[in-house]
Amino acid sequence: MKINLSMRDIETMLLLGRTLNFRQAASQLHLSQSALSTQILRIEESLGVRLFDRTTRTVRLTAAGQVFMQQAALLQAAFRGAIDAVTGIASAERGQVAVAALPSLAARMLPRVLMAYHQARPEVALKVFDTLSGPAFDLVRAGDVDFALTAADPQQADLQYEPLLSDRFVLLIPSAHPLARSPGPLRWADTASAPHVSMTHPSSVRQYAEWAFLQNRIRFQPVFEAERLATIAAMVECGFGVAALPEIAAGTVRQPGIVERLLTAPVTERSIGLVTSRNRSLSPAAAELAAAVRAQLASPPVQDTADTEAGA
Repeated sequence: MKINLSMRDIETMLLLGRTLNFRQAASQLHLSQSALSTQILRIEESLGVRLFDRTTRTVRLTAAGQVFMQQAALLQAAFRGAIDAVTGIASAERGQVAVAALPSLAARMLPRVLMAYHQARPEVALKVFDTLSGPAFDLVRAGDVDFALTAADPQQADLQYEPLLSDRFVLLIPSAHPLARSPGPLRWADTASAPHVSMTHPSSVRQYAEWAFLQNRIRFQPVFEAERLATIAAMVECGFGVAALPEIAAGTVRQPGIVERLLTAPVTERSIGLVTSRNRSLSPAAAELAAAVRAQLASPPVQDTADTEAGA
């Protein structure tokens, strides 16, 4: 049996069930009593059960009517809750925003943006995945995050990439190493004989380092690989080797005992940007957070120092 009741029907039944008075209910619904009576009969016929016992003087709920009232009240509350939730999302006041970001960006640039956003939109739940570029692209593609803040990758053509800033590469050097004596920038080729500590694949840092050495016809062969910036910095600090890192990533692990020099020939800049799906539009809440991220990255870089257990 197909039952076709509208939310208007539900609300009509609830109002009559509460007032138990056709005249009063009809007045509140701006209907005639005969029109209300006809609507109630249609609903009862659709359900195949009488919901009200009525005489010329009294209106009472039947047992079925009492059950219907309880369930209809829950349905009405759920319906209104759904409307409130949708309108809240449409106005960017509610919902959830999930972001993937390179760990160095998640640790150094996102906290201020997220705090300001949370203060403005406290009802919006925030989630951050601090991960390398490869997994970040996968999260966007799967719809697990609204957008990602990560390095460019031409191979991810199915995703939309919006460049926001360029992140230059520097070399972290043990303070006692001969390369640390150079007062200015170093060429990539000048560092080839030094033992290199590097990020593992599929890190974009590793890919950029391999490309820079390839421009000098040198095959990049690190002597030590790690996934975490803190591990790489510790290996440099103890004198194990040098490490080529983007400036933002290097800024999260600066410490005594490590000297930092700009790398040139070629000057290597990692493009950092916003990655979104070509097939899904951002929710108003996500679009608002993305705008805040753009504004933050357009401002001067943060100068604070923080130790981290993250990758780059």
